[in-house]
Amino acid sequence: MSAQWLKFLRHYGPVARNDNMYDETIQRAARRQGIVPIEFEHPYEVRIVNCFNQAVADPVSVILTGTAGDGKTHLCRQVWEALRGDADDWESDSPYLTIRFHYPKDRKKWPGSEEPSLYRSVKIHFIRDLSGWAPQQGAEWDVAKEELLHKFCQSLFNPDTDEIFLIATNDGQLIESFRRLKDTEDVKRARKVFEDLLVEDRQEQPGVRLKFFNLSRASSAELFDRAVEKFLSHQGWDELVQGVSGENDLFGPKCPIRRNYELLGTPLVKARLRSLLELCDRNGLHVPVRQILLLLTNAVLGHPDVSQHLMLPSDVPKVISAGTVSKASLYNNIFGANLSDIRRQSITIFDFLERFQIGYETSNRVDNLLIFGEDDENFGIYFDTFIKQDTFYGADERFYAAKREYIEGTSEDDAKPNEFLHMLVAQRRGLFFKIPKEAELEFNLWELTVFKFAGEYLKEVVGVLQGGAAVKRPLASRLVKGLNRVFTGMLINSDRELYLATSGNYSQAKVSRILLERVSVEPSKGEKVVLRFDPTNGRVLLSVFFTPGNFVDFNLTLIRYEFLSRIAVEGALPASFSKECYEDLLAFKSRLIAAYSQRQANEEVPAGSTISLTLLSLTEQGTPDPRAVEIVP
Repeated sequence: MSAQWLKFLRHYGPVARNDNMYDETIQRAARRQGIVPIEFEHPYEVRIVNCFNQAVADPVSVILTGTAGDGKTHLCRQVWEALRGDADDWESDSPYLTIRFHYPKDRKKWPGSEEPSLYRSVKIHFIRDLSGWAPQQGAEWDVAKEELLHKFCQSLFNPDTDEIFLIATNDGQLIESFRRLKDTEDVKRARKVFEDLLVEDRQEQPGVRLKFFNLSRASSAELFDRAVEKFLSHQGWDELVQGVSGENDLFGPKCPIRRNYELLGTPLVKARLRSLLELCDRNGLHVPVRQILLLLTNAVLGHPDVSQHLMLPSDVPKVISAGTVSKASLYNNIFGANLSDIRRQSITIFDFLERFQIGYETSNRVDNLLIFGEDDENFGIYFDTFIKQDTFYGADERFYAAKREYIEGTSEDDAKPNEFLHMLVAQRRGLFFKIPKEAELEFNLWELTVFKFAGEYLKEVVGVLQGGAAVKRPLASRLVKGLNRVFTGMLINSDRELYLATSGNYSQAKVSRILLERVSVEPSKGEKVVLRFDPTNGRVLLSVFFTPGNFVDFNLTLIRYEFLSRIAVEGALPASFSKECYEDLLAFKSRLIAAYSQRQANEEVPAGSTISLTLLSLTEQGTPDPRAVEIVP
């Protein structure tokens, strides 16, 4: 049974499969092999199932949308089971099913009464995969299917309907399918509702019998918390421990699968992985449930030299005898290093994690530890703890030999230096998950990523705002300084006022010297610049107030925070990193100028015969030096 668990677990990994039937494939494999699948409660599950609860007197239709792998089919199955639907019907390949359910006519008389006259029969239509049910692009609608969707549109605005729907669809497919329907008033109204709910990120609209759940809005970090708990606590792991007989056997002391499982269960590794997923959320990169389970499976089973790059029970003795245990490193598997470049780049979670460039980014202190730490008394204790004592994924004889050749330059083989550099990538990745919390500042942990301010962003900005406190003044000042440098195109050092400037008739010029307004950062006459947290969608907002009712919000994502912080500290960024952020900030500036113009329009300006312009220049110290110039027409 223990070996069966690992064979089953591979279904969650980066193996070839029909993604449209992912949930069904997992369930069938679980029944066939007698394994309990990895399941946990989705953050939206209770709310979705409750939409169809029998205690609801007036049930409404539900749309589940999101990206592939968000768990839409799984949630549809949870609703089907809650309605006591037939299991065999669900196992069919049909994307469309129906069931009748009885709801109370009058909620006040419910529950407890069994009088038939108090119930009404409601037909519930399940379209558990709209993309597989609707015709392909360019094909004609089946008459019955088109009529059913017209009936759905009508039901949204009919309070007396006895038919409701549960529709699961990927992003984009919903609007596309209803755009191709014949235009009736109900279809047009429904399409507008869908667009508004998507754009405004809302779940319902007054007067519309619909609940809209965009699963892509679920927190990837919260999904990880739930998934990793169920993954690590699965009974299959206990059975593996009980079946160990020898040190070279499956799940024995030398087994890389066991080592990876144990590492994944350590609080530090889980915390660092969670941080990366939360930072993905903060960059607008949603990681679906399926991708999280793929990540966990690959982290534990990954090895580049075995079939499909995921270890089977029979592979373990071979890997140990071949001396290639180090290639199964969890630290590398987390980034998909066991996979081919093409395969890794096609998988969402590895694409997202690759953007952190962990292993390729470094610092002098980290590289001194790895290269000279063995013989340096300043690094000796750290080298022993992080590298030497790690008998699985630390330094081995190959590492020491490659290091000597790299330092001494004695090798005539041109590939040798590159081999050592690849080893350094793997060891830096390991350090990212090994350096303890108390040593983060000493080793500048986040310099091992391209987002050097990421740790500060999570702890001192997101964490502080979620706790209801205010961000420390120096951090807010640094952001204002960065904004001023972008808005003016000059190395301005002011952080007490926000400078809005243009080049005359073009607000997005690279250098803007005509000053329109200075907005006080500290509260003054309705003006202020603050960081605040929006609990409705979990975003961090940088808000500029001209008056209490006239303000502009800017979504302060991780990459924007990094951009502004580096501009403030370093003065410039590589164009490849900064182009998109730069354009976002210029768009923010345009919105600020529009809000400023609105305030000016509401104020009485005395008429005069001259036009006054304020030209902005800087002193040698970077201090703003605005000078007024009068233009006589």
